[in-house]
Amino acid sequence: MNIFKTAVQSYDYASFLQYAEGVIAKNEANPELVANDKYAFYTKLNFQRMKRWNKTFTPDAALITKLKAQPQQSWWVITEAWCGDSAQNLPVIAAVAAAAGIELRIVLRDENEAIIDAYLTNGTRSIPILVAFDEEDNQLFRWGPRPAGAQALMLDWKSNPNGRDFEAFELEMHQWYNHHKGKEPQEEIAALLG
Repeated sequence: MNIFKTAVQSYDYASFLQYAEGVIAKNEANPELVANDKYAFYTKLNFQRMKRWNKTFTPDAALITKLKAQPQQSWWVITEAWCGDSAQNLPVIAAVAAAAGIELRIVLRDENEAIIDAYLTNGTRSIPILVAFDEEDNQLFRWGPRPAGAQALMLDWKSNPNGRDFEAFELEMHQWYNHHKGKEPQEEIAALLG
């Protein structure tokens, strides 16, 4: 069974961007109602990151060819608009899915606890998580929450911050993403296809 079909709501990529833009507008119109200033800040920042990726990213042609040769599938992503890793990976996933003719649906982690709890990463609700299903709703693969190189940076920082606070680490992480330009998630998805 595809548990994603139990989601409170799902979005295509364009409607997810509209959702994020709506959250930003609501936060700016009513700052006194913002429950978490950091989430509001990161939602706005990450929306800009996604817009930049949308303008500059081109999917790998070999991956698109490989995906088009696969049986029909659908991709589901668990994420949130404030998530920095999602801002760097979701536009890549969306562009690849669009180029390969794959339906992409996005669900919000915080309103779909049963879904994220079925896809924990080392016991945590890390996002984004991409899950692919065939036409009979059999799971084909799972990817996420970030490419291996970015995950290594995260684990290194968690085990030995070396005086780096979260902001310094976050800058390092996003520099890593900018340097790699979406190459690693595409390579990892290609490897999952066999």
